[in-house]
Amino acid sequence: MDSERFDLAIVGAGLNGSLLALAAGEAGLRTALVDRLPLASMTGADFDGRTTAIAYTSQRLFQALGVWADIADLAEPILDIRISDAGHDGRPSPFFLHFDHREADAGQPPPAAMGWIVENRFLRGAILRRLAACASVEVMAPDEAVETVRTADKVDLTLGSGRRLVARLVASAEGRQGTMREDAGIGARAWPYNQIAIVLVARHELPHRGVAQEKFLPGGPFAILPMRDSEAGEHRSSIVWTERASIARRLLELDAPRFQAEFARRFGDFLGRVDTLGPRWSYPLQLVHAERYIEERLVLVGDAAHGLHPIAGQGYNLGVRDIAALVEVLVDAKRLGLDIGAADTLERYAQWRRADNFTMVAATDLLNRLFSNDIGPLRLARDLGLAAVNRTPPLRRFFLRHAMGLVGDLPKLIRGERP
Repeated sequence: MDSERFDLAIVGAGLNGSLLALAAGEAGLRTALVDRLPLASMTGADFDGRTTAIAYTSQRLFQALGVWADIADLAEPILDIRISDAGHDGRPSPFFLHFDHREADAGQPPPAAMGWIVENRFLRGAILRRLAACASVEVMAPDEAVETVRTADKVDLTLGSGRRLVARLVASAEGRQGTMREDAGIGARAWPYNQIAIVLVARHELPHRGVAQEKFLPGGPFAILPMRDSEAGEHRSSIVWTERASIARRLLELDAPRFQAEFARRFGDFLGRVDTLGPRWSYPLQLVHAERYIEERLVLVGDAAHGLHPIAGQGYNLGVRDIAALVEVLVDAKRLGLDIGAADTLERYAQWRRADNFTMVAATDLLNRLFSNDIGPLRLARDLGLAAVNRTPPLRRFFLRHAMGLVGDLPKLIRGERP
């Protein structure tokens, strides 16, 4: 069978892989996207119960690629974030940190929000609809790369279906457990957190008014993220409830009334009566950070390069910035008539992304270790720290701009421009 030729082959069609395919295709790169699952199955309500926090700058990329128009009415803006410490009873301490999107100093007029919360199924659906209309991208799913041979000048991929692809470059967007990184001999710093994230949707009596809450409990952070009201007019929030693994397993085994009681105790009554909607989802938490992001004719993006704790809701936004930087580097090389898979081309991507990724990986790891305990002196120190930052507008603005993705050397797509 003759080989089909592409600029870029992407293995993994999750939120990172599909977005990379769209960004590369829209930039004129002939792109193949390969995944074991049929893409339509990824948009069902039973596939993934999570939501994604889209940072202010990530939204500009989605807008530049024509995706945002499809999800704008389904995404709930984050107008404020309130961070507080809490004990075993879930009651917050009097010390807290409050961020207001109007303080970001991102230009005039002030930004509409510091970010948005959107259900993963809606985000996937919007990206896949744009992919279907992109002539430069060919989707090969369900299928899988059963053999990958990387040489000095090309990559040969043999798929389970028998198709053969030749590409200048292959990108692994397989996630933390993908095999391409390991097969390439790229090591990774990895350790489990001995925590499980319980993910669900809460229905509450009072409106959230666009305020995201993060309460630090002894077992881990308890995040309450504003969602759009349901079609029935119910006020809803997405919950990411982190607990020690042994406790989380026991909680997940509880019947509905007892689980509801444990959940409501941690949630509190600041939004009136609260109960859970739909199924409970659970995800073991671990940190994974690749020792390098590139190898001969291979590049890692998203969770394949760095999987971090969800404590700050920044994991996907790091992947979005990976994608924007990689596409800009590849397009620049192609315009100059250079080899997009050459070592010096890929090194530019790796150098561009390593500092930002390392900083966020280290920060989220430190925050989780600092706050996921109930040690008296340590709790007092972090409470005083929260209060000190809250009383210092320049510090608040500094952390807010980082959360919105406004700091550093931003790729064109992150600035809302085409590469």
